[in-house]
Amino acid sequence: MAELSRLYPRTTDVAEMQARATERTRAFFAYWDMKRGARAMPARRDLDPVEMKAWLPGIQLIDVFDNPRRLVYRLAGQVEVDMRGFNHTGRNVEDAYFAVSRDEALRNYNLVVDGRHMVYDWARYATAGGYRVSQETIFLPLSDDGNHVNMVITFTVVGER
Repeated sequence: MAELSRLYPRTTDVAEMQARATERTRAFFAYWDMKRGARAMPARRDLDPVEMKAWLPGIQLIDVFDNPRRLVYRLAGQVEVDMRGFNHTGRNVEDAYFAVSRDEALRNYNLVVDGRHMVYDWARYATAGGYRVSQETIFLPLSDDGNHVNMVITFTVVGER
């Protein structure tokens, strides 16, 4: 499944992500991939914040609740806080998302949770001051039981292109 939307560029294709992503995002994906080993996805307990120190400002942890599905920001890195202008820890994704729309934001998470695979999205835009800015986010599933996604970890890079 390559690019899923022309209006909101995203992909679930690892090769396309590798070709588009910054080195920092590729390195974060490689870390997640190493931690999962032969499993579909790692558990939160497999990730070591000390090993992740360089990525922490761009990381978010999102708890996934079912019946009905609810997504709640457990941890928000400084990059994500700065983009929103407020700390969204503890808030629902549908209320504190950063995307072109609530539906597009939720679609990213639903693709990760339902498909149990990564989603990578990117944007290039001009700010009100006329600066060209780039932003990319990778969404990765985490699972305590190796089957059911109970958490999503994201990593965002802003302005490196």
